[in-house]
This record gives sequence, structure tokens and C-alpha cells, in this order.
Amino acid sequence: MSMHESCTVCGSAFEVQFRYQMEERDGGFSFYCSQACHERAVRGDAQTGVTCDACGKRFSVELVSQIVRVKTARRYACGESCRSQILAEASGARLSSFATPPPPAAPTSEGARESNVFPIAGETAAHGAVALPALPALDSEPEIATPAPRVSDVRDLSREQRDERPEPAVNVRGPRKLAVFNHKGGTGKTTTSVSIAAGLAQKGVKVLLVDTDSQGNVGVSLGVKAEKSLYHVLVMGLSPLQAAINVRPNLDVLVSNETLAAAELYLAGRQNRDRILRERLAATADAYDIVVLDCSPSLSLLNQNSLVFADGILVPVACDFLSLVGVRQVIKTVKNVNQHLRHPVQIFGVLPTFYDARARICRDAVDTLKEHFGDRCLSPVRAATKVKEAPAQGKTLFEYAPESNAAEDYMAVVDRIIAGGPAVAAAPASEPARRAGT
Repeated sequence: MSMHESCTVCGSAFEVQFRYQMEERDGGFSFYCSQACHERAVRGDAQTGVTCDACGKRFSVELVSQIVRVKTARRYACGESCRSQILAEASGARLSSFATPPPPAAPTSEGARESNVFPIAGETAAHGAVALPALPALDSEPEIATPAPRVSDVRDLSREQRDERPEPAVNVRGPRKLAVFNHKGGTGKTTTSVSIAAGLAQKGVKVLLVDTDSQGNVGVSLGVKAEKSLYHVLVMGLSPLQAAINVRPNLDVLVSNETLAAAELYLAGRQNRDRILRERLAATADAYDIVVLDCSPSLSLLNQNSLVFADGILVPVACDFLSLVGVRQVIKTVKNVNQHLRHPVQIFGVLPTFYDARARICRDAVDTLKEHFGDRCLSPVRAATKVKEAPAQGKTLFEYAPESNAAEDYMAVVDRIIAGGPAVAAAPASEPARRAGT
């Protein structure tokens, strides 16, 4: 789904493809179809159009419906949805039901504001390497401050919603904002995110699952489509409670699609660009017991936002050589977030996936992860055909194959998140070998 806009200068319709074509200007958003129009706007030769009083977009008034009379004042609406929002506000609806107010910005180093602190490419293994890669020991990670306790901030909810909100059925002792992250693709991040969120919801935990990957595989896996996505929350300022949809009991999903590429353009031009996601989700997060973020396999600006929002990281690692190499880059990224962005996030757990006890590489990979991560290495998730079949049916693994080995293993991860504290020691290789199967 591409992003089509009208040029603020000449009025031509075009597709937003480049960063300079979208700019926050004069309290709203300006769009430029070409470099020439952008230069005219910078010189001040084309200060045309008005600003939408709902979403902040600049546009040229062409329809009578775009001018809204509110008492004696004149308001502008770029579209029908913005017109409805303005009329709803005039009738007494609270502004917080349309846009989440950002919390005070956390201290940010000057260098972090000006440039992306993440390296562009990961480390490369030496040619001809045969042995499994050496990973940094956990005691080499920098000392960081303990995350501040969550502040109960539910300003995003109406008084009736706050009064009627039930007490959580299960007390989650693990991270309340969990990012499922790994730089390498094909490690089972989306499957892990969906399975963990579904398992927590099945246990009575109220979960918000956020897809920060423009491929939109979370929505596809659950068989849902939504008109509003993470793009509307990040760029348009829509409340996450309005954009999220309920897909299962206790489980809400904030989906993504191709428009998230345009959100990257928006983030790149903002100050504190690494904290926009945290600002948008801060108040809404307390309406849930846990927020799970499915991250893309990249060093994108959205992943940077996700890690600054999270207080724990779960790293799925496929049981192969290349995935072990990628773990080193994850550790380096966590250090960057701690040191440069001043956000105390740690690796909650490393989860071996696609485990087959019959393969020596799988056993060696788990042994290597145990050696370097200790109790943070969780019990492996065994390879199962049912894991690949479930998304095709639009079902979770617990709905499609609740008796499968993989469902049992993911439920053990769910119990670990609820229990918190030291990780349960991974099962010895002989035990998964006896239970291995589909």
C-alpha cells in the first residue's frame, strides 16, 4: 500500500518515495512532488494551503466539507475522518481519545540526536571458520541503571474505562514491554511473538502485540486486516487504543503494512527520533499487562525506537552457525542503547529455535548459548511442521496444534515470562531427543 499525497506547492498528486518529500512545517505536514517545489517552499515562494486541525497535514481547500464551523470559529479538515474528529471534539469528546500526549523526553546525548548510533553492517566471520563463534561473556556488558518502576498513567482512558478496568488475572513478573529482536532473519521472530502473545492471553494476561515490521506478517499470521496501523499511530498521532483491534480474548494487535516505510521517513526528520514510539505508546501501555513488539530483521530506525521503548529483549536464535554469529551484533546493539541512548534495556532471554536433537549442530549451538548466557538461555523450541502450517489457517499454534512439541515449548517460555527471575535451566539434550517429533 503506497502513500499518495498532494503537493503543498503545486497541488499535483504524487507518491511519496523520498525523505525530502515529507516535512513537518508550520505546525503541520508539507508534501513536495519534486525537488523544485521543495526549494520554492524553503525560499518562501509558495506558502499556500491550510493546516488540518485534526491531523496537522497541510492541504489546499477544494471542497465545502473541508471547512468546519465550530460555534463562531472556522476549522479545517483534510478528509471525512478528520471532519468527524473535529465535530466530536466540539461536542465534548476529550482530546486524549484522539492523540496520546507524549511524556517528558528522557535525557539524550547530542550525538544520538544527530545520527543513528547503530552500525550499518554487522561483523563478518573469518573466512574458513569451522568452530562455533566466540560470544562476549555476560559480565562484559556495561553496568546500567535498574529500570524505573512503571508509573500508572492511564490518561489515554476515559473515566468509565479506568473505573471498569479489572485487576490483572495474572501478575507478570517478567518484562512488561518485551521486544522480540534479532538482526538475522529466519530465526522465528514473528512465530515467537505471536505464540508468546497468544499464550500469555490464554493465561489471562491482557496483551498488546505490536508489529513493527513493514512486511505485516503478524496480521497475516492471525488472519486479520485493519484499516488503522502503526503508521497512523506514529505519523498521524492516533491513539493506539483506537488503532489496535481485538483478535482473541485478552489479545489486541496493532498491525503494520507497507506504509511503515513512510513512517521511517517521518521519524528520520524528527528530533529525538529514537523515542517517538515510546512517546506514542507510553500512556496506552498501562492499559495492558504486557506489550510484545515483533521487530524486523534489520538495524532500522523503527527497531531503535522499539528497543528504547522496551525494558527486556527476547532473542530467538536458530540452531545454526550463522545465527550464532548474529548474536554478537545483538549484544553490541544492546550496549549502544545502554550507553548512547541512555535507556536501561537488557537481554531477558535467548531462545534457541528450530531445535532438532538428532543434529549435532543444534546440540552444539545450544551448548554454546548456555556457556555464554547461562540462565538466560531458555529451553529450546523443537522444530515442528505444525508451526509452519498454523499461519496458513489464520490460527495461533495453540489453536491449531495445542498438543504439539512446539506448543509445549512456547508455553514454557510464557511461564518463564510470567514467573520472571532466573531462567529455568534448559533441558538436557537427551530429554528433547526422547520427545523430538512433529
